[in-house]
Amino acid sequence: MTSHNNQKKAAIINDFTGFGRCSIAVALPILSAMKIQCCPLPTAIFSNHTGFPSCHWTDYTGHMAPYMTEWEKLGLEFQAIATGFLGSDAQIDLVKQFLTTFKGPDTVAVIDPVMGDYGRLYCTYTPALAGRMRELVHFADILTPNLTEACILTGREFCPAPSEAELTAMCETLSALGPDRIVVSGLELGAELGNFVYQRGKAPRLLTQPKVGDYRSGTGDVFSAILTGDAVNGVDFADSVAHAARFVARAIQRSIELEIPLTDGVAFEELLGELIPDNPAVVSSKGATNP
Repeated sequence: MTSHNNQKKAAIINDFTGFGRCSIAVALPILSAMKIQCCPLPTAIFSNHTGFPSCHWTDYTGHMAPYMTEWEKLGLEFQAIATGFLGSDAQIDLVKQFLTTFKGPDTVAVIDPVMGDYGRLYCTYTPALAGRMRELVHFADILTPNLTEACILTGREFCPAPSEAELTAMCETLSALGPDRIVVSGLELGAELGNFVYQRGKAPRLLTQPKVGDYRSGTGDVFSAILTGDAVNGVDFADSVAHAARFVARAIQRSIELEIPLTDGVAFEELLGELIPDNPAVVSSKGATNP
């Protein structure tokens, strides 16, 4: 009998954006470089991301269930399932269905609860839809909220400068829902950015990285894709967070050198060779600090 499962595979449930370097268009080349077959399930298709003055887009909700059915017929098995932007209650239900069907005992579920930033929900999210994101947290092995999303998921008021004790308390609340590995990403620490790493049964760690340049679209997608690939490849979680943060910083610096507009994301393509698993940089946490 033909098997389609002789290679590591990751299912990526996210929007597909033709220009702007985000979502599936980021995850596909990154996971491929990490020697993992990327299998995308689009939630929407955009000509370019919404940070541009205009875009053309198509909602893919109506196609997701039959798409999933065909994968089930093929007997596909995934070492990882990663989720990103979701646009409706119906898509929450479809992702739950996908996770129920395809998440095996050794599948790592990486849930990126894309809902908001800087203390506010994105314009596409209602409070009701944000509340339903907690339903996906139950499936997560790895959860990757930014600070705004961590506050929303735990029902806390947004605080731009939480203490490590407050971050630990948030992560403990979230971990009780399911995930044993959590990173609260993109913490503003003056001239540095922080990633708060929580692993059930281990002491939390605050990893810091010098801040480089201004905010660019898609950096969170790069970060999440690397965490997904590293999880499949067996890299320690804290090392993986340090690895992803370091790669994003280098990609931003390279984008500045190439004079890439902020809207156009990060020129990660210039550095893809660094993500090949045989490269020692993949498993090194050099460059991160733990105050």
